[in-house]
Amino acid sequence: MTTAPSPPSDEATQPASSTSPTSTTSPAAPAASRGWAPLRPLILRLHFYAGVLVAPFLLVAAVTGLLYAASFQAEKIVYADELTVSAGDTKLPVSEQVAAARRAHPEGTVTAVRPSPEADATTRVLLSGVPGVDPDHTLAVFVDPYTAKVEGALEQYGSTGALPLRTWIDELHRDLHLGEPGRLYSELAASWLWVIAAGGLVLWFSRRRALRRLRGTTGRRRTLGLHGTVGAWAAAGFLFLSATGLTWSAYAGANIDELRTSLGGATPALAATAAGDHAEHGGTSPGDRQAAPGAGLDEVLAAARAEGLTDPVEIQPPADASSAYVVKQVQRSWPGKQDSVAVDPATGEVLDVLRFADYPVLAKLTRWGIDLHSGVLFGLVNQIALMLLAASLILLVLWGYRMWWQRGRGSAFGRPIPRGAWAEVPPQILVPLLAAVAAVGYFVPLLGIPLAAFLAVDVVLGEIAHRRGRRTYAAK
Repeated sequence: MTTAPSPPSDEATQPASSTSPTSTTSPAAPAASRGWAPLRPLILRLHFYAGVLVAPFLLVAAVTGLLYAASFQAEKIVYADELTVSAGDTKLPVSEQVAAARRAHPEGTVTAVRPSPEADATTRVLLSGVPGVDPDHTLAVFVDPYTAKVEGALEQYGSTGALPLRTWIDELHRDLHLGEPGRLYSELAASWLWVIAAGGLVLWFSRRRALRRLRGTTGRRRTLGLHGTVGAWAAAGFLFLSATGLTWSAYAGANIDELRTSLGGATPALAATAAGDHAEHGGTSPGDRQAAPGAGLDEVLAAARAEGLTDPVEIQPPADASSAYVVKQVQRSWPGKQDSVAVDPATGEVLDVLRFADYPVLAKLTRWGIDLHSGVLFGLVNQIALMLLAASLILLVLWGYRMWWQRGRGSAFGRPIPRGAWAEVPPQILVPLLAAVAAVGYFVPLLGIPLAAFLAVDVVLGEIAHRRGRRTYAAK
C-alpha cells in the first residue's frame, strides 16, 4: 500500500525497548501478547524502515513507469509518418514489399516481417546485424503496402515493437540505462513493494479510526489519512505490479521460471523443424527466396491464414537449412491473438500448429500478467490505469516522508520506531513467521539480503544502545 514511513498515528503502539534496563511493562502487556496483536508493532517498524530505505527506489520506478505508460500514445504521434499511410485499394504481395525494403536497406539480414495489420498501417521489415544498430535491437523498415514505398527506418526493440522513444523510456524504467547492474534497482523495488503494501494494509485496517473521514483533520493526522486512504485503494494494483515485475527480474525471475516449469506451467514451444533437407535454401534472405524453388513469403502467409491466423502476424524465416518458417500472431491486446504455425519452406505445408488455447494455465496467466503490467492488454484504458497507479505511488512516497518529518514535531526530525517489537511476539507465532520470512527471502534475494542486513545492523545498534543505557544506569 505505502512506500514510505507511515506510522499510523502519534500515539501508535510503541513498545518500550526490550534492551533498555529502565523499560517497564505495561499492565495491558499480558493481554496484548495474546493472539496476533503483538505483530502490529513489528509490522509498524518494518513498514517504517522499509519505507525510509526503499522509497527512493520506488519513487524512481514510479516516475519512469508513468512515463513508460504514456509513451505508447506519444509513440503514435512522434512516429506517425513511419507508422501510417493513406489507405489504398489493394495491398501488394508481401514479397514485393520486402524486396523494396531490401533495395533501400541491403545491409543486415531479414529476421521477421510484420505485414500491414490495418488499412492505414505500414508493413515492418525487421533487419538484424545492421551496422550502428544495437545488437539486441532490429532495424524496422516501414513500407507502404499499396505502393512499396519505403517510409522510413527506425530501431525497434522487443515483442511489442517499441520504437526509439518507448525503448529509451523502457530501458530507463528497467535499468536506468546502466545495463545489468542497473536492473538491481528495479528488482529491489519490486521485491519490497508487496511487503510495504501488505504491511500498510494491515496497519491501516487494524485501526478503527482509520475509517473516519478526512474532513476536519489537520497536520500529521490528515497526511496519514490521505496516505492510508490512497494506499488502501491502490494496494491491489501495487501487489500485482510487484508480482509481475519480479517475473522480469534477474534473480527472483529465474526462481519464478524454475518454479513455473516444475509445476508444468512453462510456455510451450512450436516444433519449427522442416520436413526434409533444404540445404539449397540455407543462407538466403526471405526477400531473395522468391527466385528459389519452394514456398515464398506469400505462400507461407497464405498457409497461415488457412489455419486461422488473422492480423497482426509476424513471419520469421527459417533459422537454418533444417528449420521451417514460423508465422505467429502478435496481438497482445484483449482478446489476445497468440497462435502460431510452422510452415515447410519447400512445400508450403503446415508442419505444426500451436494454439494459445492449449497453453497451460500458468503460462496463460504469465502472458496476461506481463501484458497487463506492460500496458498493452487493454490498450489505452490499461495505460491510464498504470499512470494512475504510478501517480498514487509518487504521492504515497511524498506523504510518507512528510509524516516522517511531522513525526519529529519540529525538533527531532525523523524519530524512529523503538526497538523491541519482536520480543513481544509469542514464540508460537514468531518461529513460523521467521521460517516463512527466510523462505521468501531465499526465493526473492533482493528482499532477503537487505532484510538480513537491516536486522544485523539493528541488532548491533540495539546492543550498543543497551550497553550505553546500562552504563548510564550504573553511574546513577
